[in-house]
Amino acid sequence: MITVTGATGALNGATVDHLLERVPAEDVVVVVRDPARAQRFADRGVGVRQAGYDDPAAMRATFAGADQLLLVSSNDPGADAVALHAAAVDAAVAAGVGRVLYTSHQGAAEVSPFAPARVHHRTEQLLAASGLPWTSLRNGFYAHSLDWLAGPWRESGQVCVPVDGPVSWTARDDAAEAAAAVLLSDGGFDGPVTLTAPEAPTFADVAALAAEVGGRPVELAVVGPDAWLAGQLAAGRQEFVARFTLGMYEAAAAGLFAGTDPLLGELLGRAPRSVRDQLAGT
Repeated sequence: MITVTGATGALNGATVDHLLERVPAEDVVVVVRDPARAQRFADRGVGVRQAGYDDPAAMRATFAGADQLLLVSSNDPGADAVALHAAAVDAAVAAGVGRVLYTSHQGAAEVSPFAPARVHHRTEQLLAASGLPWTSLRNGFYAHSLDWLAGPWRESGQVCVPVDGPVSWTARDDAAEAAAAVLLSDGGFDGPVTLTAPEAPTFADVAALAAEVGGRPVELAVVGPDAWLAGQLAAGRQEFVARFTLGMYEAAAAGLFAGTDPLLGELLGRAPRSVRDQLAGT
C-alpha cells in the first residue's frame, strides 16, 4: 500500500492522480488534515485518513500498513518544520512503514541563505538516522514560482531581482509525476535523488526568454539586496516574506540551484517542461 500525506496540496495531490493512472485506488491511502477536502479521492475509492504532523498518535494509526509513505514537507511558515518532520518520521518507524519518501528540494544544505534548504537538510538527517529505507526527492525549484519571482514583466518590460544566478526551474507537475514513478519503481532510489529540468537559466536568460515569448523587449535589472528589499517593503510586503524571498535569490547567486540531472526526463519518458513553457503558459 502507498500512503501519501498532504494530498490536498498541489504537489502530492498531483502525485496521487498519477498513481491512480497506474494502480487500483484501493492500493492508495491519503492522509489529510481535512477529509472533506479529499472527497475527490474518496469518490474514486482511495482510502482517506485524518492526521496532521502535530498529532503523533493519529499519524501512527494512519501510517499503519504502508509499504511506502510519501511525506510532503511542511509549508507552515510559523511552525517548527523540523520538529513536525521528526514527529512524522518517528510515527513512520512506530507504524512499521516499509520505506519513506520525502519531498525535499535541490540545494538542501546545512548552510544556505534559503531557509527551507536548511530544513530539508535536517530532515534528511532524521531519515538517515531512522533506520528505515528512505528516499529524498530533491526537486528543482518549481517553475511556477517565476510568476512572482520574475515580477510583472509583461506589464513593466523588466525582470527586477536583487542578485542573479542560475536555477534549474522545474515544473511542479513533472516532479509530481516523477514521484509517482519512483513510488512504482522496483527500487534503486536510496537516499537523496535529484529531480530537475535539464537546464539552469539565470534571470538574465529568463528575461531574454520572456522577451521572445512576449514579443517585446524585456530587460533585466539587478538592483542589489538592499534596494530590492527596500522596494519590497515600500510595496507593502511583510518583512519576513521579503527576507525569505531574498534568501532564494541569494542561494541562486551562490549556485545552490544550478545543478541539473537527466533523471527527471528518464522517469517521465519525455523532455521535462521548460522555462519557455512556463512563461508562455503552456
